Amino acid sequence: MQTSIKTPVCFRGHGLHSGKSARMTLRPAPAGHGICFRRTDIGNKPVDIPARWDLVAQSPLCTRLELPCGTSVSTVEHLMAALAGCGVHNVLAEIDGPEVPILDGSAVTFVRGILRAGVSQIEAPLSVLEVIKTVEFRCAAGWARLSPGQGMSMDFHISFPDAAIGDQNKHMDLANGAFVRELSDSRTFCRQQDVDHMLANGLAQGGIPGENAVVFDGAAVVSPGGLRHQDEPVRHKMLDALGDLALAGAPIIGHYEGFRSGHAITNSLLCKMFQTPGAVRLRRCDGRRAAALPGAGVAHHEIPKVA
Repeated sequence: MQTSIKTPVCFRGHGLHSGKSARMTLRPAPAGHGICFRRTDIGNKPVDIPARWDLVAQSPLCTRLELPCGTSVSTVEHLMAALAGCGVHNVLAEIDGPEVPILDGSAVTFVRGILRAGVSQIEAPLSVLEVIKTVEFRCAAGWARLSPGQGMSMDFHISFPDAAIGDQNKHMDLANGAFVRELSDSRTFCRQQDVDHMLANGLAQGGIPGENAVVFDGAAVVSPGGLRHQDEPVRHKMLDALGDLALAGAPIIGHYEGFRSGHAITNSLLCKMFQTPGAVRLRRCDGRRAAALPGAGVAHHEIPKVA
């Protein structure tokens, strides 16, 4: 069955890249509504922006949804990951600014709010996207692949010259609350030289090391408090990937592999999947498939205890 949240839940904070403060309220939505952002700060009439892969605009640092008229909402990936990881299919996200609040740089605050509000079942069948044929997207920066699988699973590899990051690999089966337990509290990260470059170019105006991002400098973790996981960077990359895959419009049944993959690569992979005849099919989700989805069986007590 499809789901929504039981009661509205509100989040307030500044955007990582714009530095602008915004209030975002998640509201229950009916079956078939999907995930949709509503900008309430533009003119006299709210503007709705569906959370869809084909509305993703090129942005090097985050996932931005943009309508043909130019209205957009940025940094949607952490919220999308939280909704997918909690098994929520229908939500209206009202927001009075151009960017989703970054909060602590992870998805755990969204997860906590969603599970506190409660997830309700809707008497309507759920459809899933089943990967039938392997598709792959490659570019100079890295590659990503989707192949057939029994549920939603993921392999990710990252490689950075900074000794504090280095090479990290992780495999996860995302069924039965694994996202909430293992990935949701992993924060966005960057290198000190990238921070200096972004600030010099007027970017990442809302970034505060230790508050909403982990900063690395060679062998050192610059951010106060250190890491939440020894492999927190690759975990956060997996969090991002789940959020970007959630823009497919329905839960994906398949195996995702990413090698130095980022937002643009994952979105390009989705584009290729939908453009490749026979690569994916939409089908009714039965009990076996429902039990293998990321949000199945999630409980509030599984949320990581973070500061």
